[in-house]
Amino acid sequence: MPLKTTKTDTAKALTLEWALHVKNYKLTLDKNLCVGCQICTLACPKEAIKLEKQPKIQGEKAKKAKIDVDLAKCNFCGICDILCPCGAIKVTVNGEHILSVVEKESFPQLIRDIQVDTSKCPIDCVECEEACPLDLIKVTRLTADGKVVKKVTKKKRAKLQVKIDIEKERCPCCRICEFKCPEGIMHVRKFIHGKILIRPEKCPEGCTDCLDVCPITGALYLSDEDKKVHVNEIFCIYCGACKVVCPAEEALELKRTKISHTPIRSGAWNKALEKLASPIEMTKELKAKGSWKVMESVEKRLGWKGE
Repeated sequence: MPLKTTKTDTAKALTLEWALHVKNYKLTLDKNLCVGCQICTLACPKEAIKLEKQPKIQGEKAKKAKIDVDLAKCNFCGICDILCPCGAIKVTVNGEHILSVVEKESFPQLIRDIQVDTSKCPIDCVECEEACPLDLIKVTRLTADGKVVKKVTKKKRAKLQVKIDIEKERCPCCRICEFKCPEGIMHVRKFIHGKILIRPEKCPEGCTDCLDVCPITGALYLSDEDKKVHVNEIFCIYCGACKVVCPAEEALELKRTKISHTPIRSGAWNKALEKLASPIEMTKELKAKGSWKVMESVEKRLGWKGE
């Protein structure tokens, strides 16, 4: 049992702490980074995380849902940290970013596959930096000896190199940067795949709540023709923030069909996947794991390992 427990809730962050004899556990939720999605609440094995939908004020935009964490239930496992698409939650042990479920190999990590070929970047181009809806990309120009150049002149152009820094741990892989960049420079693969359907005929007249809270510019848009919200699935990250605030249950449908992650065979992950993804995806992954178990059994009996 912890010697001391504390919970601090401010406008910027929610912080939970356990103080033990030799270890100090800390969970920090950055409210500016949190998009009010469903993922951490669905995945939490202790049901310690709750979403609080904010009341809609007439004439104002909808507000994203608020997250609250029950200190009595949270065991600082770090599952919420791993699965947060925008890196809003961080769990530390004695100040170090240590996730026990990863160390014990009972939970995978998300694969944020972002590739950039800076050798093809035009010297003056900052399209990806300006396009990123979460301000996660920084473009700089460097001299041959690594010095940053703020102003590009004709004399220096040929000798300069482009450097692109991306905060990958916070990137939800919406792919907007890839589409805005010149072809062949950036390649981004989503780590959450899914399906989202908006039925405009079911939407309340004049409602744009889902659009108001969507963290990705361009994933949802207001049509000039029918004045209803429509979806562009190319950029959707399937976080579920829109589903949380939608006032009409039948108007918006969201399913996660695939989550890209490091290899794992774990009951904890199975339970999380069952809540996060569609039953079809759950079945596919369990079948794949079943095949691996059969292979391992054969290898043990024959005393060899397959290539």
